[in-house]
Amino acid sequence: MSVVILGGNERMERKYADLCREYDCDAKVFTKIQSGLRERIGNPDLLVLFTDTLSHKMVRTARSALKGVDTDVVHARTASVSTLRRVLAEKTGMAQ
Repeated sequence: MSVVILGGNERMERKYADLCREYDCDAKVFTKIQSGLRERIGNPDLLVLFTDTLSHKMVRTARSALKGVDTDVVHARTASVSTLRRVLAEKTGMAQ
């Protein structure tokens, strides 16, 4: 399963990616907007938006990049590892 994470804390990027690997997911993590973000998002199975640390521009970019694509989008208020763990457990069907 491929996962794209938008938002979160820059210092947590590595932990987000490591946690996704524990759930057999390939992850791309973008904590701040970058040039070419629309193309870098690709076609993920799951898009996680950490809304407390995410700019409106990043949300609009992600929505336009995924228009017409069957991607599951999850809005998570807090950008914690435990929140991401809960989302991944639910979406992959693996126990926490």
